[in-house]
Amino acid sequence: MRKIIHIDMDCYYAAVEMRDNPEYQNVPLAIGGSSDRRGVISTCNYQARKYGVRSAMATAHALKLCPDLVLAPGRMALYSEISLQIREIFRRYTDKIEPLSLDEAYLDVSECTLFSGSATLIAEDIRQAIFAETQLTASAGVAPCKFVAKIASDENKPNGICVITPDKLDDFVIGLPLGKIPGVGKITLAKLNDIGLYSCADVRQFPFEDLIKRFGKFGSIIWDRSHGLDDRNLSLGRQRKSVGVERTLPEDIHSEQDCIKMIDSLFPMLEKRLAKSQSKIQSQGIKLKFSDFQQTTVEHKCQVLDKEYFFKLLTEGLSRKANRGIRLVGLHVGLADSTQSTQLAFSFSSTED
Repeated sequence: MRKIIHIDMDCYYAAVEMRDNPEYQNVPLAIGGSSDRRGVISTCNYQARKYGVRSAMATAHALKLCPDLVLAPGRMALYSEISLQIREIFRRYTDKIEPLSLDEAYLDVSECTLFSGSATLIAEDIRQAIFAETQLTASAGVAPCKFVAKIASDENKPNGICVITPDKLDDFVIGLPLGKIPGVGKITLAKLNDIGLYSCADVRQFPFEDLIKRFGKFGSIIWDRSHGLDDRNLSLGRQRKSVGVERTLPEDIHSEQDCIKMIDSLFPMLEKRLAKSQSKIQSQGIKLKFSDFQQTTVEHKCQVLDKEYFFKLLTEGLSRKANRGIRLVGLHVGLADSTQSTQLAFSFSSTED
């Protein structure tokens, strides 16, 4: 029987800042954003979430919801350092670790003999070790499969644990809202709701063939998850898929020439980060976010990094601009292969998970 633990740090970046800065302890706090209101929130503490503030929210909107919100710039180097420290704690229990980001990971403890092999006790010991050594709290989900462990880790946040044993798996899954299934975003959820599907129980009553017709390959995944099925092993050698740089601008820009200047500014940084990846590229892309927060991406295949090619992509991107200003410009390359294990992204506007 497989025993999967999903560990998720509680409001990680914000928790680090609250740990190190007593003045942040009892105030609504957000990491990222910017004092000029044009940035994007990376994460926030639970006090801020009570006001509706969320990750990836525009600073201006967050401040409308919570005028007393405190903004901290974030310290990525420190968050990365602590993440490695936590990773070393994981290795005391298992070598089968799949990091999802700096603040969460799957652990397969099926072969761990500590605590007589009890995944529940192992998860509790991991959480206690993390707190003892970092003064940060983590939540855990324990289940026979990955997607249920991930959902379970969110059930009793913060600083909690949820254990779904094999005999309780079906009862837990059948009542799940479909929005809880990893990979079901707002658009997919709306399409599911449009055909009367709101929970895993609903999917079980829906014809499998119709689900495949409407959602393709992902329809099969929705079907499996709704039946509590997930036989995926942990991905122990995930390859980096892309390298990118982007910048949120202090004021909207409008002309092609202004965008070209941004490409000139970002390109050397992209070159530097690509060199570190030691990977071959297979595509180049440009991202534009407009003044109404809608964004567009243009990406085409290529095998050699070429700044001039970004200018061609820009022309196509600007054709979708209409009368809107541009608040963010980003460059990225897709990678054909990589010897390193995590996707690398870099933002000048906020600290990213």
